[in-house]
Amino acid sequence: MNSIRRWNPAREMATMQNIVDRFFEDWRPFTDEMGRFGGSALALDVHEDDKSYVVSTDLPGVNPDEIKIQQEGDYLLIEAETHSQTEGDDKKRPLVQERRYGRYSRRLRLPENVDFEKSEANYENGVLTLTLPKAPQAQPRLIEVRSNGSKK
Repeated sequence: MNSIRRWNPAREMATMQNIVDRFFEDWRPFTDEMGRFGGSALALDVHEDDKSYVVSTDLPGVNPDEIKIQQEGDYLLIEAETHSQTEGDDKKRPLVQERRYGRYSRRLRLPENVDFEKSEANYENGVLTLTLPKAPQAQPRLIEVRSNGSKK
């Protein structure tokens, strides 16, 4: 049996609101435990040349002492934390607070040919740059061509 339902704009709006709410609930990988955006999403640029890998990430407003970089097997873990300037100050009430605060982290799998002993980290103007040299056996080598047993 078919029934005709009377159109109810309020019900249609409520349905649309539920759809939008579900969309943002499913988007949780981009939020931290507190529900703030960017808590765990740390954007990286990774470049390679013949001698090394270079990993760069923006960490504006982070104190260098609050950046932790460690190697775990074939993984590189980068963690940092920023604090709100009004945290712990009961006299200040935020009126607009658009900058992100909290923990940032990223775990990145690297090739086995990284020489972590010679790695360097540089933090300048809010940009963290890691230089991860390749192990000598992974670097390209030039093989000389001989003709009739003699060198060119």
